[in-house]
Amino acid sequence: MYYVYILASGKHGTLYIGVTNSIQQRLDLHRSGHGSEFVKKHEIHRLVHLEEHQSPEAAIRREKQLKKWNRDWKIRLIESENPDWSDRSDLIG
Repeated sequence: MYYVYILASGKHGTLYIGVTNSIQQRLDLHRSGHGSEFVKKHEIHRLVHLEEHQSPEAAIRREKQLKKWNRDWKIRLIESENPDWSDRSDLIG
């Protein structure tokens, strides 16, 4: 399984979009300050959106698509499933 995820620094805060095949491991890296300099600098640790994909190609294609979206579209996507911008890390099994 492959994942496209959006992290946020807070509600309507700075966003980070990434792709991984191990979401828990990737979140642990981000939260320990080793996943991305951008995430570390802006303290972006809240998992606000997560999508599963069957292939790495599909996940990468979706990640690139989301990165091209304007900010309002990204916010609408997040709020369509997570209106409070809650950290969804606890939903990862």
